[in-house]
Amino acid sequence: MRSTIISDANRFVESLKGLCQKNTDNELIYEDNVQISLVNHKVPLHKLVCGNLPVLVAGRKLKLENAQDDSEDSLRSEDLPDTEAAGEEQKDTGPQPLPLKNARQLLSWYTMTRFQNMSTVACAPLPPLWVRCDMSDPLGTAWLGAEPISTGNKVSAIKLYTICSKGATVDKSSFISLDELMQLHQKRHHASAVETKGYAQYDLFGSMEVENTIIESQCSIIAVFRWSNVEKIFQMPLPSSEAVLDITLAIGDMKSPLYETYKELDFLETLAQGLQTGEAEWPDPTDRRSAVDLTKALVEELESIAKTGHGPAGKGAEALNEDKPDTPSQADKGINIYSAAGLERGDLDFTDQLWVKMRSSITSYQDITDCLKMVISAVKHGQIKPRVHRNSSNSLGRLILQSYKQQMEEVCLSGLTPVHMLLQMGLDKMRKDYINYLIGRDLTTLNNLSYYLSTDVDPQEQVTRVKKLHHLLEILVICTTFLNLPHECLFPFIQSCLKYYKTSPYDEKHVFQMQIRPVMISKFYQKEEPMAWGVEVFSGQGSREVRTSFHLSNQPLVDHVTFSSDFNKTTMNGEKEETAFFSTMVTHSLINVI
Repeated sequence: MRSTIISDANRFVESLKGLCQKNTDNELIYEDNVQISLVNHKVPLHKLVCGNLPVLVAGRKLKLENAQDDSEDSLRSEDLPDTEAAGEEQKDTGPQPLPLKNARQLLSWYTMTRFQNMSTVACAPLPPLWVRCDMSDPLGTAWLGAEPISTGNKVSAIKLYTICSKGATVDKSSFISLDELMQLHQKRHHASAVETKGYAQYDLFGSMEVENTIIESQCSIIAVFRWSNVEKIFQMPLPSSEAVLDITLAIGDMKSPLYETYKELDFLETLAQGLQTGEAEWPDPTDRRSAVDLTKALVEELESIAKTGHGPAGKGAEALNEDKPDTPSQADKGINIYSAAGLERGDLDFTDQLWVKMRSSITSYQDITDCLKMVISAVKHGQIKPRVHRNSSNSLGRLILQSYKQQMEEVCLSGLTPVHMLLQMGLDKMRKDYINYLIGRDLTTLNNLSYYLSTDVDPQEQVTRVKKLHHLLEILVICTTFLNLPHECLFPFIQSCLKYYKTSPYDEKHVFQMQIRPVMISKFYQKEEPMAWGVEVFSGQGSREVRTSFHLSNQPLVDHVTFSSDFNKTTMNGEKEETAFFSTMVTHSLINVI
């Protein structure tokens, strides 16, 4: 009997070892019933058990057809729940949970291999093993886990985890008390002294009472608090707590104060894509007037200024304003974040103004060519002497600077050249917009922006870098207009964000973190219930530390079992009720290896 058990354990561990040594396939099917994966990224259990190292995750293989398994192995198919019967309680795709007895079998095999006196078992170093459980036992066990504790190159102990979960309830009296949790820990680990740590998460936008806003649809700001010496379940975070804001934001929301700027950026991307493919799908113009008419009016205005010293009182000025939409285009104002953030840019040069007019009215490649021909001809023949910034980095701006010295080179407006010239104008203008905002508010320096302002990379990469800046500005505007955060918070935050995007790809799902003092955001959470709350009771030191933790959350922390959702979070008249919380308990056991 003993030899059979050891043989089964050895065979199981050898399979795990083979899985870990593979370079391509990170999954295996064991005994036709158990699916085991080597997971290198975060898995749901990491919400409860911290760690970024790879783990082995086991569950029941999802069977697509009814097949009889005549195997006499201890993990026989008849020991596992029928797929159809369990279908109502489990997800339809991916690995399914195992019954508790099968999960314990896998953990016992894994654990046996750690004991040095069992020389017939291959003691290969392996990542921690976690097994999904079906919660069919009275305690609602959702996960079992085993994590080796090493001293040098040898395993000295094994830490066993049990994670149990319950469905949501609004009855807070049904939750375990802090005293009961501490007694449970002391009884299990015979600890004479224990410590406690608490954490809480609040959805700051969830506290807003504004319906259908950008906050609900595109942005997430979660305040995460951690503190010591917890006094009771659902304790409010202490003023001395460590607090971090986890911020994610997806650009392009129509209700954002930066929406017009986003559309400007979107047009840049259209041009950059056109350079790559030779084709472009032009967006609908935001101005009813043609690009040629707008450009002609701008040229005539400059001609009048050159002749008389002031703008036209007649046709030119009227042409700039006639047939305008009822609501003035935000694009005509330059970057519209300044009205929202309290900082306007009033130094648009000629190429900036021309970009604003053209990008709101372009409908074809021919429009670009005709507009640029008109401007270049007027500059070349001295009809206009437009003002451009000395550091203008677009080709049209450089031509105009050359015209000041009567050294203007010839330009052939054929092929993709007109599109490239227009893209350069837009990039130049938007870069100056962002510089004006960031440096004007003393949030960074020109030197720190050099990566984002570089023109030495291809146009597509230039657009991507400008898009990164826009992403950060969207976040900054939310932090200033909604959270009203002071400069002392924003300055180090923007430095860390700029540093991140210098080496990382554009990612709207990335979580940017900001350290903050709780008092700065107290009005957003003190009257709200948390989205998650937890307490850890712990004892021991270092790797031999053991914990008993209790977690409450408005969403289940277990994703492989479907919980009942027969509770309401609102009353009949629409007023908010107390939040219903799912409860989850995590307990440790420590086994010394002989």
